[in-house]
Amino acid sequence: MTQSRRMSLLEAITNVVVGYALAVVTQIVVFPWFGLHPSIRDNLALSAVFVGMSLVRSYALRRLFEAVSKR
Repeated sequence: MTQSRRMSLLEAITNVVVGYALAVVTQIVVFPWFGLHPSIRDNLALSAVFVGMSLVRSYALRRLFEAVSKR
């Protein structure tokens, strides 16, 4: 069964949204263990950078694997 590009994008977005929430919570809990005390705004901004990278990575890998599986 193949996955459309739209569904690949939807899956990647869903994955990244869940990952974003998890990253923000993790940073809030873990950063203080290392002596880092960023504001909530800084945590959200830092997570957003990684979310963007993760979205591109997830979508690209999904499309790559889809192309390879068709061969």
